[in-house]
Amino acid sequence: MNFDIVDTMVRTATDAIRNACIRDKGIAAGACVLASDGTIYSGCSIDHPVPEKNLTAEVVAMARAIADGKREFDALAIIADIDGFYIPDADTCDFLSEFEIEEIILADLEGNVKVVPFDEIEPYRPRTRN
Repeated sequence: MNFDIVDTMVRTATDAIRNACIRDKGIAAGACVLASDGTIYSGCSIDHPVPEKNLTAEVVAMARAIADGKREFDALAIIADIDGFYIPDADTCDFLSEFEIEEIILADLEGNVKVVPFDEIEPYRPRTRN
């Protein structure tokens, strides 16, 4: 993926962290999705008093794009106010997998960036219990 696009997406996701609506021990996160037509959309994490109703930054960015009529995506950048890379949870990965996003850009606040195929984050995502 083009360095300039990756850089723009990471900066956009980082800017989105400022708008995160988090509670107590929530994680402020930002995301940026790249639609196949080159349009980018950002999103931030939104916490709810009922944890099951929290919205991840990735879902918010995707919802904005979908509401704008986009259905095909090339990449998604994710960054959070934590040490290291933020990996989407199982429910978010399941949601993202419906849209066949090719690449995930993982970034941290130290400036480290890693571009991986979506399938590569699967082994690292937390599993839900049945």
